[in-house]
Amino acid sequence: MASLYFFHEAVIPSHKSFLSDTKTLKKSDPLYKQKKWYLDVDKQTWTMKSASGSLKLVANYIAAQQPSNKTVVIAHGFMGSKETMGAYAYLFHQLGYNVLLPDARAHGASGGQYIGYGWPERKDNVKWINKIIATNGQNSQIVMFGVSMGGAATMMTSGEKLPSQVKAFVEDCGYDNTRTEIAYQAKELYHVPSFPLVYIVSGINKIKNGFFFGEASSVKQLHKNDRPMMFIHGSEDKFVPISMVYQNYDATRGPKELWVVKGAKHAASLDHETNKYQLKVKTFLAKYVE
Repeated sequence: MASLYFFHEAVIPSHKSFLSDTKTLKKSDPLYKQKKWYLDVDKQTWTMKSASGSLKLVANYIAAQQPSNKTVVIAHGFMGSKETMGAYAYLFHQLGYNVLLPDARAHGASGGQYIGYGWPERKDNVKWINKIIATNGQNSQIVMFGVSMGGAATMMTSGEKLPSQVKAFVEDCGYDNTRTEIAYQAKELYHVPSFPLVYIVSGINKIKNGFFFGEASSVKQLHKNDRPMMFIHGSEDKFVPISMVYQNYDATRGPKELWVVKGAKHAASLDHETNKYQLKVKTFLAKYVE
């Protein structure tokens, strides 16, 4: 019974008491301007079938202000959606990118019963990338960006066989492995040891969701990546411990850069250092995307 309860908490989309409300836009929000822009900007709706072929996936597409071959794919976090990534969409739009914001499986308008923690989404992201190339042309230059679970999805995608149009990745506060992240949260939020609970829940996930938690490894995927990767992590992150970013950084084989944002909590680096965040991302990507 305990295992089924924790499976529901970890894998079934529902209200999570440990997550704050990010859907209501308030003028006191330091990123109000950026998020308001996203609400008002013209968007196209893109759809496709998941990599498994069984689910309908939905994304918003925002064309660059001036015609551009540059496109970014933005991956949201746990229990987020494309609508929660408006400030990041604004950032990349300011840098001259087309922006594609997919809803992950079981999030937002996309189909699915179970949260994938980036693992099945890595295959979906490859399909989104190929859809961009088919729509925008062979001269496309593609960047992938993600925050939290989306950061993990970005790293997991980097280890797949990708077209040459994918030029670089930027991940913000992603975890090293789904099992270690869930084990950490079991201890921090519920004060229960990882063994045997997390391993039993992982077995349930294998039956219902198709993979053991330990398979969903950013580190293992990064070992296969030789493209440029920027890593961002808040020094005060208590949700995805900062120790994980060093393991991720060490694992990737391509050109890399690490920025630890002093004083920033989980997924709050953009709030904490808005101008510097944009400058850092702009400077890093300018080396690899024309």
